[in-house]
Amino acid sequence: MPPNYEVCNKRFADFDLLGKTFVVTGGARGLGLSLAEALVEAGGKVYCLDRAEEPDKEWEDARRRVVPNGVAAWSIASKTSLNGAIVAAGVLQITPAMEYATEDAAAMLATNFAGAFETASAVARMMFKYKCGGSICFIASMSGLVANKGMVSAVYNSSKVALIQLTRSLAMEWGSARTDGSPGIRVNAISPGHIITPMVKKTFVEKPELKELWTNENMMKRLAQPEFKGAALFLLSKASSFMTGSNMIIDGGCMAHPNQSWTAQVSQDQPATV
Repeated sequence: MPPNYEVCNKRFADFDLLGKTFVVTGGARGLGLSLAEALVEAGGKVYCLDRAEEPDKEWEDARRRVVPNGVAAWSIASKTSLNGAIVAAGVLQITPAMEYATEDAAAMLATNFAGAFETASAVARMMFKYKCGGSICFIASMSGLVANKGMVSAVYNSSKVALIQLTRSLAMEWGSARTDGSPGIRVNAISPGHIITPMVKKTFVEKPELKELWTNENMMKRLAQPEFKGAALFLLSKASSFMTGSNMIIDGGCMAHPNQSWTAQVSQDQPATV
């Protein structure tokens, strides 16, 4: 065991968030809400922030599930510590690159990148002010690493790769303890694969053929539900205390063999080579 490591006989003690405070942006619905609920289940106090004036119905359902801890309201009341943040707010617009208006591109980057950057900076200032350290998790995307078949959205893809690089840069800048005794801040990202969220459901209305295409692109032959709670809890808890600057790819094996259907066709038409 490392020196001064606190040993506890409580099951999965490193994942315990009791007494800690967190912020989740994009927390009114979808993946952000699911991740917020995971932190509450582990004992944390969670503040869901979203540009929506009122939370989605599923937010109220989640709040009832986690009583008595509860998912908190839209304002932050804690004035003694801020232990972590999940930056999940994002928007998607599917438009061919040559038809993309400059103002539309700027608006998407303002939310997906600039908004994420400003959120992380505000959280970091509070963590250093209260000398509590902590962890920040960006929700990036597999779209920041590959160009998803059928999804014509160069600006969205670019905003997600920017988040992955932002993760590395902030991890380097904030990772070390400061001379005033403030602990460093860990910064990581999660890159989900194709996942069913309200935003993706809207995409399927616009492009219904994408559902079957994306389902067949990964090794599990299905689309993900908001099933990333364990990964988020790992990154926001003591369990990942030596992890920073990393991007967790959770894509059902899509990137492990991204051209599976194409490769199968080639293998039938051409002789094997060594």
